[in-house]
Amino acid sequence: MKRNCLLLVYLFAVLGAWAQPKIVAHRGYWDTPGSAQNSIAALEKAAEIGCYGSEFDVSITSDGVLVVNHDASIQGVVIEDNPYEVIQHMTLNNGEQLPTLAEYLECGLLHPNVQLILEIKPHKAAENEIRAADAVVQMVKNMGLQSRVEYISFSMRICERIHALQPEAKVAYLNGDLSPLAVKEKGLTGVDYHYSVYVKNDAWLDEAKKNGVEVNVWTVDDPKLLDRFTADSRIDLITTNKPVR
Repeated sequence: MKRNCLLLVYLFAVLGAWAQPKIVAHRGYWDTPGSAQNSIAALEKAAEIGCYGSEFDVSITSDGVLVVNHDASIQGVVIEDNPYEVIQHMTLNNGEQLPTLAEYLECGLLHPNVQLILEIKPHKAAENEIRAADAVVQMVKNMGLQSRVEYISFSMRICERIHALQPEAKVAYLNGDLSPLAVKEKGLTGVDYHYSVYVKNDAWLDEAKKNGVEVNVWTVDDPKLLDRFTADSRIDLITTNKPVR
């Protein structure tokens, strides 16, 4: 019996050593025909290839409509300074109309095997960051997607607001200027930093593991870096523009 238990422990240790980080498609799987960054098509294609998650970016218009777009502006129009009617007919590179968050999440409901990695972008005005966080969390709750949506932001104000509104949610900080322990002390669950941050602060990876802080690394496209971080058992997720690779 003792021998069998030891064998099981050994097998679990081996399997754990083989475990690889989960893959998140950066702005969806956009680097493929018919797709575009932050498009609904990119979400669908990320689901098709079996990614753990599809990342996308959200901002709020002056009249409170949440839209999915990476930059603070689209075609020269600043999103938070303008009503939705000014931008609603603008299109992405694949011809798709600029998606609202509601439309994006509706698509997400159809693909239950992919996590929705929702980044709320920093806004110029602090009150707009709070408006955006409040509206996003409410929409996610209304659609029953609390377990499917994981939040990230460069703004600590946004991260803390989400945690206050939905304490059980996964919330990761993007900016790279705080240690994993400092992030955990703010009530957040993860650090989601550029790979260069971990290269400079390798001890942070040990600190994260010790304190139960989830580690994501972005944006990793170079094959050598992909090999490096895929082989590092301290990494939980890799965000990449090359999810198939």
